[in-house]
Amino acid sequence: MNQFINKKVIFQDLGRKDYRETWDYQEQLFAAIVSAKIANRQQEPTLQQITENYLLFVEHPHVYTLGKSGKPENLLLDEAGLKKHQASFYPINRGGDITYHGPGQLVGYPILDLDNFFTDIHRYLRYLEEAVIATIGDYGLEAGRIEGLTGVWLDHVRQQNPRKICALGVKSSRWVTMHGFAFNVNVDLRYFEHIVPCGIRDKAVTSLHVELGRAVDASEVKTRLKGHLARIFEMELLDIAVPQEKRERSSDF
Repeated sequence: MNQFINKKVIFQDLGRKDYRETWDYQEQLFAAIVSAKIANRQQEPTLQQITENYLLFVEHPHVYTLGKSGKPENLLLDEAGLKKHQASFYPINRGGDITYHGPGQLVGYPILDLDNFFTDIHRYLRYLEEAVIATIGDYGLEAGRIEGLTGVWLDHVRQQNPRKICALGVKSSRWVTMHGFAFNVNVDLRYFEHIVPCGIRDKAVTSLHVELGRAVDASEVKTRLKGHLARIFEMELLDIAVPQEKRERSSDF
């Protein structure tokens, strides 16, 4: 348990950024927080330092990622197919199976010391889902959860045509989190045809713009989602401008 609780969260919008570069940046922030926690254990309680928290928003070029428990055969493209579709592929150290990231998708990476909030990974995942569910609700759509499946879904009650709109996959060590969620806002869904999304063969994938029948203002979605995350986690978001050299380019999806 932290001696000093810090609910302030540094928010950074990275624009459109390469997946590998963003992963390295996450690892850097994650390692710094873990190191600070280890150092604090060597200090008297009154001398311990607060640990920082981050929330990154980013949009990636086309990329497929495979979690630790995933099956490589759930990627349906070979190396030539990846090149044809201008997509890259990375096995990574989060939970979950395979997923897609690309233009039009809002990816969120909370790098939080949960000792500043609550030490419960199940609750953490449900809170991330709840923020996305509330954001979708702002657009007049009812989204929710399906028992036994992580993520956010449309038609989650009757399940006549359940459709995943947001995938989750996280890693945690010493109660510090990384990786996060991928929320389909204005996504080209054809890219999901080249994988078995999250290893689930009998359910579809959707995007907010498909459900609404129109393109969606990405900046508005970001603002709404940030507000719901701040409310649900009882965090204070501090907007920190990202130096231009750290941004590949800004994007409004």
